[in-house]
Amino acid sequence: MRPGLYAFAVAAAFLGATIYIGLVEQPARLRLNGRAMVQEWKLSNRRGTRVLSVLAVLSAAIAFIQFRMNGDVRWTIGGITILASWPYAYFVMMPVNIWLLAIPLVKPVWPIRKLMRDWGLLEWGHALIGLAACCAFAWPLEMPP
Repeated sequence: MRPGLYAFAVAAAFLGATIYIGLVEQPARLRLNGRAMVQEWKLSNRRGTRVLSVLAVLSAAIAFIQFRMNGDVRWTIGGITILASWPYAYFVMMPVNIWLLAIPLVKPVWPIRKLMRDWGLLEWGHALIGLAACCAFAWPLEMPP
């Protein structure tokens, strides 16, 4: 059994989910009116956060298992990298989430639309974290100790 390969696969699923959000969900969401955009975002963001959180923890846990099996610290680097999505979500994404939830939907659409665009740009940070984790996991897979 090669747990590291599974850690890489789960990190790749994380990366794929973030790319899907950025290329498919966000552009479709921005075409909606203000009220519908925020309502769709509320449902989607809650589910997406759960999925990305579970994928990050699962990938890191499997990477730490691989580290315990062979002692290669590169697995720990990958695990910590994918777990960086948690503080990124809390410290970078959460302020925009709070603003999106706080703006009354009776206000003009432009502040909501601008915040939603900002949220979409910040979401690409998760994709970069996923890419960095995939690269960190590919390193020991490609060049074993």
